[in-house]
Amino acid sequence: MAHLQYFSYAGVGERKHKEMHYNQAVRIGDRIEISGQGGWDIETGIVHSDLVKQIDQAYANVDLALRIAGGAGWSEVYRVRIYYTSVSGSEEGFAAMIGNLKKWCPDHQPILTGVKVAGLADPGMEVEIEVAAHVPSEN
Repeated sequence: MAHLQYFSYAGVGERKHKEMHYNQAVRIGDRIEISGQGGWDIETGIVHSDLVKQIDQAYANVDLALRIAGGAGWSEVYRVRIYYTSVSGSEEGFAAMIGNLKKWCPDHQPILTGVKVAGLADPGMEVEIEVAAHVPSEN
């Protein structure tokens, strides 16, 4: 698979690459796909205990993963998949999910799938977001 370019951002991304044998993003020609991004601090790996802060950080981590792979961030995202444990039961959490989508994608509306799950990999994690992006040839 030498034709694929893999990327992991500094801090948590590099630690997960080393310890868990995976990357944060892959570039496939004019597409970027990323691993699920949680609401962890990228330096410490600590998952925010506050649900809204966790959601905000997960969206920011998606943007970072896209940019380290050579993309322009959320403006190129066409597909979003959100895994969540409790957001749908929280008006504040649901509002944060939609508010962040509007903030990060003000000029377009990507396709979206939400998947409620019993749990996620990191302790305390309630949200994980993965996306696919199309990168125009000029990037």
